[in-house]
Amino acid sequence: VLLKDQLMWNTSLLAGLTCIAVLYSLLVHRWTEQKMYHKQPLFFFFSLGLLYLTIGSPLTAISHLSFSLHMIQMSILYFVVPPILLMGIPSTLFHRILKIPTVNKIKKWFLPPRITLMVFAVLFFIYHLPVVLNIFSQDSFIHSVYIFLLLILSFSMWWPLVSPDLRQRFYLAEKKRYVFLSGVLLMPACLFFVFSALTDGINNPFHTQLTAHLC
Repeated sequence: VLLKDQLMWNTSLLAGLTCIAVLYSLLVHRWTEQKMYHKQPLFFFFSLGLLYLTIGSPLTAISHLSFSLHMIQMSILYFVVPPILLMGIPSTLFHRILKIPTVNKIKKWFLPPRITLMVFAVLFFIYHLPVVLNIFSQDSFIHSVYIFLLLILSFSMWWPLVSPDLRQRFYLAEKKRYVFLSGVLLMPACLFFVFSALTDGINNPFHTQLTAHLC
């Protein structure tokens, strides 16, 4: 079921991202002086397109054919899309949205950046364990929820670096410490990936089932 879903275009995701793009355009036109051809709107639309190509197109299935392609997909999804999308939100628009009571309530649920970074690093490492991959290969819903959770955490992780609210960004010294901490926390996962690639000792269920399906 998971492989069949991945070999098709995700129309539900496309519809959802299209609605987000339309809503963003209306709010930017109403609440800011930005034009759609300015840098920030282009960043936002580009990030939505990149997000869809990464997890909503048949390229998702192809990424599981090789370790390198899979890591490129993960890198784009968690380390490229979030900062570009956040940079595409005008500060004026962000502060207007914050005045909505529901948004203020949701904001309280977000963890502090350093805690988020720790949680992301652990979950990112667990995601690539053979046992976990085997579970995901059998249940597309659990896999989608896990990917979505990591994506939300990645936005929170990037927040102090590229937040639309300049007051919430770290200063230069804080940024250096934060980047150093991210390197330390993500290093175990990176070492695990490199070791797996060199030894090729992990039987990736995605690879096995997808190869059989394509054949």
